[in-house]
Amino acid sequence: MQNSVLNFCRLNFFTPASGKTLEKMPSFTVNVKWGKESFKNIEVNTDEEPMLFKAQLFALTGVQPDRQKVLCKGISLKDEEWNMPIKNGATLLLLGTKEEVPQEPVEKPKFIEDMNENELATAFDTPAGLVNLGNTCYMNATLQCLRSVRELREALKEYKEEAGGASGLAGLASPQAITMSMKNLFEDMERRNDSITPVLFLQRLHIAFPNFSQTGENGTYRQQDANECWSELLKMLQQKLPAQKLAPEQSVKHSSFIDQWFGGTFDVEMKCTEAEDEPASKSKENFLQLSCFISTEVKYMHSGLRLRLKEQLTKMSPSLGRDAVYSKTSLISRLPAYLTVQFVRFQYKGKEGINAKVLKDIKFPIEFDAYELCTPELQEKLTPMRTKFNEIANAEVERTLKGKNKSKAELEKEKPKTVPQPYCFEDDLGSNNSGYYTLQAVLTHQGRSSSSGHYVGWVRHKDDQWIMFNDDHVSPVDQESILKLSGGGDWHCAYVLLYGPKVLELPVESEDKEGGGDQQQSSQQGTGATTGEKMSVD
Repeated sequence: MQNSVLNFCRLNFFTPASGKTLEKMPSFTVNVKWGKESFKNIEVNTDEEPMLFKAQLFALTGVQPDRQKVLCKGISLKDEEWNMPIKNGATLLLLGTKEEVPQEPVEKPKFIEDMNENELATAFDTPAGLVNLGNTCYMNATLQCLRSVRELREALKEYKEEAGGASGLAGLASPQAITMSMKNLFEDMERRNDSITPVLFLQRLHIAFPNFSQTGENGTYRQQDANECWSELLKMLQQKLPAQKLAPEQSVKHSSFIDQWFGGTFDVEMKCTEAEDEPASKSKENFLQLSCFISTEVKYMHSGLRLRLKEQLTKMSPSLGRDAVYSKTSLISRLPAYLTVQFVRFQYKGKEGINAKVLKDIKFPIEFDAYELCTPELQEKLTPMRTKFNEIANAEVERTLKGKNKSKAELEKEKPKTVPQPYCFEDDLGSNNSGYYTLQAVLTHQGRSSSSGHYVGWVRHKDDQWIMFNDDHVSPVDQESILKLSGGGDWHCAYVLLYGPKVLELPVESEDKEGGGDQQQSSQQGTGATTGEKMSVD
């Protein structure tokens, strides 16, 4: 066969113009190694040009002669002369590929590190930023974080202005005015991806809350507390956005959309530590955010939250007829779909007259489990969905172990198709049915007091990609940058965290076995409050 290949190459590549047959010349037989393949007893005639030998290798391997590199004892064979020692049985090494060498692109690629803000916005299709109108970063960061909640955006879209409301300044300061202004601003932000100047919303905010319109000596607006702005806006929306329901005939458990999607409930027990015979009192308390207290022993968000659940206070004891110490124990009996956590970073200092900031590093998780903070009754209700999460996690580990010799791309290709499952209890739209949360937005503060410094919003964009909203400067960041917001210095410190529900993705086959899809999910899709959609900001 080797002789046939050689004759083919001579006839097709180096047949003399006269058409005469070439004389037979002395030759060697060598071995050629090319990648994992080896070719034995290849005939080589050093009286002929090396290109004939390369043409012979082309016929065997498909590697074009101009892409071949033939080596022997570290010497590379030239095209026009035999510049290497050849003897019978020698092994030559062939380097080269069959594929075409990629052409250099006409427009050279540009790396993220080399892009300016406009190029980054174009490349990542970043959302709209908000212009700072003079120390209004607290408002801008709050709005960007709240806008990350898809259900809130949908509820605002459906909101209709009511007729016969108050007129004049009273009308402009009303919850309706704030709600309509937020609706219009969010719709404007959805249509555009450039900077927006929120003048009208700021005017409504200042009329409704005059303390936010205070100015300094130079006439510019004073810095305000972003968490206070967050709380006041939710209270306004609480009065105007109605609670949603899965079906027209279904009863509504909650008085408003905000209570439904952002509100939780504590079961509270008060016990007098100085009078054991005094019966404990039990009550319920509603909340729109959890407080993470910071002390010398607190290093993690979870331990700071636990401090809030067990407190001591002094109040009048009916059995003792005087003030006594009581222990207050709180456990969560209702988890909202969206859980807000505020880090208590500011403490009022009377001498200086400022809210001084606690800079301590407090670690917070991307994935948060609230199970241990709940009542035993709620824990029991959370268990079925948590079991499904564990089963899916175990199946994924098993699939990865079985495919340990496969590439990451192959494993991703073999990943089964999944269907998102509802994250609310069937009888409680807007709740969380597993206790699992995923971090969706972070509001940070940079500075030493709540009345100074700078606020920035950080919002999950897609999977592990995040967007930093520094007023009208909008840029993509990775998840590692988010974890660095835990504090400990003068860098941005997490002040308010917004956790969204972790969505369970079931393989299509498993989902079909459980009844061809959950009726609750289709019903929720009908309300515009789809539970299965993964968190992202438009």
